[in-house]
Amino acid sequence: MAELNPSSATTTNFTGAVPDFIVNSKALDVASPNKEFFYWYFELATKYNGYYFTVPEITCAANAMATWAVGAGWSTPNQVLKQELDHVTGMGKDTFSQIIWNHEVVKLIVGDAFCEVKRKDNKIINMIPISPERIRIAYKDSRIVHYEAWTGTEWRKINKENMLHSTNKRIGDQIHGTSQIASNEFEVDAIKEALADERVIKHRDKALGIAYYKTDNAGKITYANSQIEKAVKNGEMVGLPEGTVEIKPYPSRSSEDRTAWIETLTNRFYRNFGVPRSIASSEGTSEVGGKMGNVNFEPTYAKERMDMEADLWNQQAIEVTFEKQAQLGGLVAANMNKSTGDTSIQPNDVTANMQRE
Repeated sequence: MAELNPSSATTTNFTGAVPDFIVNSKALDVASPNKEFFYWYFELATKYNGYYFTVPEITCAANAMATWAVGAGWSTPNQVLKQELDHVTGMGKDTFSQIIWNHEVVKLIVGDAFCEVKRKDNKIINMIPISPERIRIAYKDSRIVHYEAWTGTEWRKINKENMLHSTNKRIGDQIHGTSQIASNEFEVDAIKEALADERVIKHRDKALGIAYYKTDNAGKITYANSQIEKAVKNGEMVGLPEGTVEIKPYPSRSSEDRTAWIETLTNRFYRNFGVPRSIASSEGTSEVGGKMGNVNFEPTYAKERMDMEADLWNQQAIEVTFEKQAQLGGLVAANMNKSTGDTSIQPNDVTANMQRE
């Protein structure tokens, strides 16, 4: 018989058994001063490219940021420069606008983007994007000396003056930019995991249920299974002797909890990436929420636009201004008289008269 003695009570020791969450330390990647040349390779570029091409949330967020920042067109006061940029063809079928949009997307997903600017007689004749995994940067005394591009057989040197190099959110004395995916890997992996699980569960829901046979004869069970399978495939009824098998519903939990988890992760991802979800889609967004998302997003994409204009001017003497996207000003009444649905005090509400409204 158990002894119910209060003096035998004990306490747990979760403090020592369950460790606290600890954020991993991170040292910045810096150029080594101990070598004549220090090369930096973008080894994670292919990994981040994989995320971009397989995770639609990343594709949508990066594309939206680039479109809002540099996708509304451009202008320049220099008519000679305009003619040069209008004749840029990239790899043969590109335009200057497409090349810069591409450049912005790569900068966001990898952290660095590169575009070789080719000149003849001091005039721009072409601009060719080069993917970061095929670029290495040569540093000396902690400064960029030149770039090198992998041709498939050797490294081809590119002068610093001929490379448009944009970095994303470089901090400290870091020698490369920061991928927007780097701090979002947990959310992205969790979304992919949750969607993969949900897909398996939904696919299993196709089953009619679990069949409980009144026999353990393997031959009879196999035959009955084939008849059930045939009936399900053809959308027909199945007839089996009474008492031989009982089919019960397949045990499956509601998808509401899993859907809510996916929704939470998706919202976290867009917030962390810097693009309001309402910019990518109006699904699940109220009118007010969509407008406020637009307003909150403006400083973010405006900075991306400003940074791109500065990179083009400082590195390549390309003076362009990227057009702004449509503003919300046209959607809001300019004054109270134009706001027919407004319930605030109107001028005639404070006018003294004998007429009853």
